[in-house]
Amino acid sequence: MNSNPPQDQDRDNPERPDRRQALGCLAAWTGSAIVWSVVGGIPQAFATSDPNHPAAVANAGFSFVQISDTHIGFNKAANPDVVGSLRRAMGEINALPTRPALVVHTGDVSHLSKPEQFGQARELFQELKVDRVHTIPGEHDALDDGLNGYLKYFDHDGKGRAWYSFDQGGVHFIGLSNVLNFTMGTMTSLGDAQIAWLRQDLARVSHSTPIVVLGHIPLWTVYAAWGWGTADAERALALLRPYGSVTILNGHIHQVLQKVEGNIALHTAMSLAYPLPTPGQSGIGEPGPVTVPAGELGKMLGTRQLTVVRGKRELALVDTPLERMPAQPAMNGGG
Repeated sequence: MNSNPPQDQDRDNPERPDRRQALGCLAAWTGSAIVWSVVGGIPQAFATSDPNHPAAVANAGFSFVQISDTHIGFNKAANPDVVGSLRRAMGEINALPTRPALVVHTGDVSHLSKPEQFGQARELFQELKVDRVHTIPGEHDALDDGLNGYLKYFDHDGKGRAWYSFDQGGVHFIGLSNVLNFTMGTMTSLGDAQIAWLRQDLARVSHSTPIVVLGHIPLWTVYAAWGWGTADAERALALLRPYGSVTILNGHIHQVLQKVEGNIALHTAMSLAYPLPTPGQSGIGEPGPVTVPAGELGKMLGTRQLTVVRGKRELALVDTPLERMPAQPAMNGGG
């Protein structure tokens, strides 16, 4: 991995890259989709090959899929075909024995917030054989014009804001935005207005209703020096603690981590674009793409399938690599 600041030859001063330049060089090749089936509000995982998995999904109230960090629009040598990696994941989703009710995308839909990237992503999502696709923004979706460009394509409740909620299959879904004030190396936040909205939204939800929260940057402090956390997350978690089953799904850090606090289970997801180093890895000032030998690349692409089973509180994560994936060029950390 190259930990030096990325450079952009189109800028006048390449030795002092701005936020767009830094984000523009972060891309590579890996990914996974996560299948969640809701049977009572508590997630449990099954491998695709597990004979119990199809039966568990069939008996579920419904299932849904999480994808994250697609970075549509990246086209440099580290991954010349991010669309191809997304389509492979969508193929896995469309081939599931039980059709998911919806897909949720936990941020960084685009790479550089360009209208053509948002438009292409929305068109690609139409290939999914699901009824609904719900997204939340990542910091890559909030460049230059804030979230105005993102919301032109992904305003899910028509209210011109990046946070919203909806109900599906007896589960209350909440989409949050914690990327608008993102700066590399500092902790982002939800903000007073969004916390006030969350309090009002939850006031109408029974404490026995399972809740799924979507937020791009983790709602716990994974590694503060890299900005891998949300400064005011505790205010949101305090509002969620009275509920019997809360599952929080995050992206951003491009790897699987999990934390359980009482009835709140927090999970991060792999990326559909590139892996990042482990939190606090020695010698890394800012996280960038990890170089993967071409022969190992297929092992980093795959799916995870999870089912919600009443009475089970621990989540077992099962990754199924796509071994049939042909070898691709090794990733590099440069832009």
